[in-house]
Amino acid sequence: MNSMTGFGRAKLEREGREYLVEIKSVNHKYSDISIKLPHNLLYLEDKMRKAVLNRIARGKFDIYVTYNNYGIGGKKVIINKELAKLYIEQLKELAEETEITSGLRVTEISKLPDVLNVQMEEEESDIIGNELLECLENALDNLIDMRAIEGNKIKRDLETRLEKIAQNVDEILQHSTGLVEEYVVKLEERIKKILQTDVIDQARLAQEVVIYSDKCSIEEEITRLKSHIMQFKTLLEQEEPCGKKLDFLVQEMNREVNTIGSKSGKLEITNLVVELKTQIEDVREQIQNIE
Repeated sequence: MNSMTGFGRAKLEREGREYLVEIKSVNHKYSDISIKLPHNLLYLEDKMRKAVLNRIARGKFDIYVTYNNYGIGGKKVIINKELAKLYIEQLKELAEETEITSGLRVTEISKLPDVLNVQMEEEESDIIGNELLECLENALDNLIDMRAIEGNKIKRDLETRLEKIAQNVDEILQHSTGLVEEYVVKLEERIKKILQTDVIDQARLAQEVVIYSDKCSIEEEITRLKSHIMQFKTLLEQEEPCGKKLDFLVQEMNREVNTIGSKSGKLEITNLVVELKTQIEDVREQIQNIE
């Protein structure tokens, strides 16, 4: 089980090229990836996105990439001579019109926009792409390790909470035993008191008992609730992402508890239902952080 919260960082140095990749992840219903790349590496964004999706199922990811190239290998200096000549022509014309000395120098012209450019050869681009993806994988390894550690903590907490939920369900089952018998006794006493007679229509009494029994029976809800708890425990042991499935199970558990609460007329059961709803809500909050 993995949490969706984590941080991963990796650094890689190769022949004067330095890469730094930092990844921060938080909760998200789906996958949301934001990548901040230097302008000259934007062509690698799609490959990086696919690499992340191959490793992680859910979460919001902010990825920051820092790149420095101090080497000269694979670099090519391009001078836009036509643009430089146009600059010179216009500057000379400006100097003549204003009657000032132009004093133009090549180094000054080279600093003008788009005159001097450094381009990477295609082979160098491939090398940089592979090295950046390698650094990304290392950062993802660190991120996943951190998410796994946090996930194990959440798992242990959920197991403890599930045990308490199961105990309360067993208590509700115990309190529900004998509800019909108690109802029969109370109903007979009320009839005798109202009619002031010991003669009771047993057929009508039996009919009322059947109606009440059907109305207050929570055996099916208890059975389904226990089944959901077992499924929840099974999902906790799976290695694949299970956050969405757990969220669905919690909704079903809450539905069963609500039904039990609406059927129950016993104070002890009502109190336990309130406690169960609180515990299930705590579980629901916890699983929002599970991948």
